[in-house]
Amino acid sequence: MIKKLLVLCVAMATFTVTQATERFVKFTPVEGALPLSNASISYSADEYEGVKIAINNLKTDIEKVLGKTPNLLEGAGKGNILIGTLGKNKDIDKLKLANLKGKREKYIITTVGNQLVIAGSDRRGTIYGIYELSQQLGVSPWYYWADVPITKRDEAYIIKGTYTDGEPAVEFRGIFLNDEAPCLTSWVKNTFGTDYGDHHFYEKVFELILRLKGNMMWPAMWGWAFYADDPENGKLADRMGVMMGTSHHEPMARNHQEYARNRGKWGAWNYQTNQEKLDQFFREGIERMKGTEDIVTIGMRGDGDEAMSDKADTKLMERIINNQRQIIKDVTGKPAEKTTQVWALYKEVQDYYDAGLRVPDDVMILISDDNWGDIRRVPVNDKERSRKGGWGIYYHVDYV
Repeated sequence: MIKKLLVLCVAMATFTVTQATERFVKFTPVEGALPLSNASISYSADEYEGVKIAINNLKTDIEKVLGKTPNLLEGAGKGNILIGTLGKNKDIDKLKLANLKGKREKYIITTVGNQLVIAGSDRRGTIYGIYELSQQLGVSPWYYWADVPITKRDEAYIIKGTYTDGEPAVEFRGIFLNDEAPCLTSWVKNTFGTDYGDHHFYEKVFELILRLKGNMMWPAMWGWAFYADDPENGKLADRMGVMMGTSHHEPMARNHQEYARNRGKWGAWNYQTNQEKLDQFFREGIERMKGTEDIVTIGMRGDGDEAMSDKADTKLMERIINNQRQIIKDVTGKPAEKTTQVWALYKEVQDYYDAGLRVPDDVMILISDDNWGDIRRVPVNDKERSRKGGWGIYYHVDYV
């Protein structure tokens, strides 16, 4: 029942990557297996930008393992590795791979004659297939962040067959970089020379998420402003295939620092007394994320991650959410339900739900732990469990 969204709140954490796909890479000769030495990688010039980025990373990964740099053949299908997404690569389309069309974020890795094929149902499916090969070659998703060593090999062999781990069981999977100061901010300053997380930093974060087969994130927000600090941040996320969201107290694709740094312009963070200015603030966020896959947090908390009031004013919250959804509809030109939204029941926000406030059925409801690792509620009946928007978990891996 909890299958829509999983956000892991990360202050300091280590993840273990589970291996779901059967092993198809060997480092000793296997009869009939395909050798990867002198590899050449074919892909379409029309391929998604995020897939092209992953292909270049695969090229580097193979070089690190085997000591040989693969040739990249854009627009040609003659390489001994063929990579592509359905609808973006005619050579992939011709293969008519079973159980791929219409699937979400699924890859198939298979051998066709003497060619290794990595095909995806969509761009993230292809990206996950690419990074599955990298991981089986011995390149950990944590090679950069945890300095995981890469073992040099004389040769690698692909065992003939077809491999996949199917569609992800959880639709949205990601991390939230919370409370980033002083540890992360100091490291970024010393590593990238910036006082904030720019696109060079987030490129490494996005790559990690995709190598772990995640697809979304909430960016660091204590002192940073993901969108305002570096306008390239959001553009890069969209190119690489990572869906961005904003945290439990940052509605409508706006970072709180965008407000906090400009209080004089925006006025009080009080919807009762300052609706016009706050609606404008919200509208600008939706205008900026329009055309992306980004996930919009709706609702509202108080200024600076605090409670909005000492009691759950359900009528006010209902008005806020209705107005936010009208802004989403007006800006995108589509029904509000066409934009993915989430309402986070963090701390006192759950009081609104417990008091009877309900959001439209297409909105994901994100339940939360109590900051000590205990989930405070779960869907309790068939009506709750059958919500179209589904449910998610916001869970602190480590609460500092």
